[in-house]
Amino acid sequence: MTSKLFFTHHHHRFHPHPHPHPHLHFLSPSHKPLLPLPLSPPLRPFPSLSISLPKQPKPHFMAQAQPDPAQNPDLAPTEPKARTQTWLDLSSLWIGLVVGVPTYYLAGSLVDLGMSSSQALSTVFLANLLLIIPLFLTAHPGTRYGIPFPVLARSSFGIHGSNVVTVMRGLVGCGWFGIESWIGGQAIYVLLPEKLTLMLPYIYWLGTSGVEFLCFLVFWGVQLGIVWRGMEGVRVLERFSAPVLIVLTAALLGWAYVNAGGFGHVFTLSSRLSGPEFWALFFPSLTANISFWATVALNIPDFTRYARSQKDQIIGQIGLPIFMGVFTFVGLAVTSSTEVIFGKIISNPIQLLAKIGGLTTMILAITGISLATITTNIAANVVAPANALVNLNPSVFTFQKGALLTALLGIAFQPWRLLKSSESFVYTWLVGYSALLGPIGGIIIADYYLLKKMKLNIQDLYSSSSRGEYYYSGGYNLIAMVSLVAGILPVMPGFLNNVGIIKSVPNVFLHIYNNAWFFGFFSAGFLHWFLSCLVEKPTGENEVIDPLLPKTI
Repeated sequence: MTSKLFFTHHHHRFHPHPHPHPHLHFLSPSHKPLLPLPLSPPLRPFPSLSISLPKQPKPHFMAQAQPDPAQNPDLAPTEPKARTQTWLDLSSLWIGLVVGVPTYYLAGSLVDLGMSSSQALSTVFLANLLLIIPLFLTAHPGTRYGIPFPVLARSSFGIHGSNVVTVMRGLVGCGWFGIESWIGGQAIYVLLPEKLTLMLPYIYWLGTSGVEFLCFLVFWGVQLGIVWRGMEGVRVLERFSAPVLIVLTAALLGWAYVNAGGFGHVFTLSSRLSGPEFWALFFPSLTANISFWATVALNIPDFTRYARSQKDQIIGQIGLPIFMGVFTFVGLAVTSSTEVIFGKIISNPIQLLAKIGGLTTMILAITGISLATITTNIAANVVAPANALVNLNPSVFTFQKGALLTALLGIAFQPWRLLKSSESFVYTWLVGYSALLGPIGGIIIADYYLLKKMKLNIQDLYSSSSRGEYYYSGGYNLIAMVSLVAGILPVMPGFLNNVGIIKSVPNVFLHIYNNAWFFGFFSAGFLHWFLSCLVEKPTGENEVIDPLLPKTI
């Protein structure tokens, strides 16, 4: 994708082994013969790249005594027989991701900051409509080549450079894991009798009560048990949970409608902002809402690598703006209904469910919140950090070990502090990390589509040989790294001002910060493409040969 500073592209490279590796789909209608070319060290076939052609032996991953450090079974391309996800599976994944407490909060937090209900809902919908474009673009190589996000990142950032961006994405996932786990712990906390909630004192240095922290750890541990089963456990949970969550969401909406006498009051929530004040809030809010799922949009290949086809992954994900629009409306409608029903606004759904009454109703509702939280947390916030750690050190980390470290780091983020107000959640957390994810996404998309023309050499993606196509300069694509830094640095003054480290900065930096994702995505992507075009030698229409790449995708 990107240019090398000291090497030219090897689009005429042939694979030294007679047995290909598993790609997924190839553009050429015919396969060209492979010519043996001695390389040092020799490249090896992988395990999960089983050959679909007749009468050819199946390669074995890491069969040699000293496996390449870039190889690991958890990162190997998905075998054709494991590509079983249909559009329904991916839709179920997104329903499980969307239906959760943070999504419930989204529109309400914007109303809390001064928007009207229609302005808040429109902002959420528009953000997700815009996000669907990079989501589709990043998902494509996952489905075509069967590779996860860390391996895709190697093609643009280099074999070792990919560690930088996957760890950055992973750290954001760790923070979200902590936030979702805290929400799940709160669901347990409200079920406890009042006497139990007073058993342990408030821990001032920690910033929360002892009982709340214990509930957080219990919920934290339950999720680890599910994650320990690996990706299969995640897929089974998502498919089972989607219909349950839809029914529970409809039940909560119906309860609010009946008890509040309709939803007419929802649209009486008028704006408290003047014209200039609205636009000053709109752009950072749009950035924050894009950032909400920019995390998954970046590592979506971790999931689409299991899709049966590009058609399945596109249809399965196209409902994201609709799902988000509907569920944020549910959150806003139910929250506004509480003022009619209880005489005061109850924005926290967990506190609301505790007031609805009836032990059976409350247990059922809390179970629903727990299920929603677990499905979102594991799929969105464990898979990416765990795979990032496997990519960082394939010989030490497995998916399970990576998940464990992710969970531990989630505690270190102290999520109860991040959720203390709408302003800290929207402006500090969501907008802040978008400054990291935007440039990464822009570089990967520009590299894959504009520079690599959607053609990857899978064998070299799994090789740490200095002669590999993606080794670049010492394993780092310096152009991609420079573009990444250039996309992040201009956002930092605004971020430091937002968290109070710098008292004042020029307005231009505040505008850049308020549009951090957009600025980073387009500036880093363009700079990466521009510098790569200056350095790279023309490659013409040559294609990388990969006989195992199916011809249908």
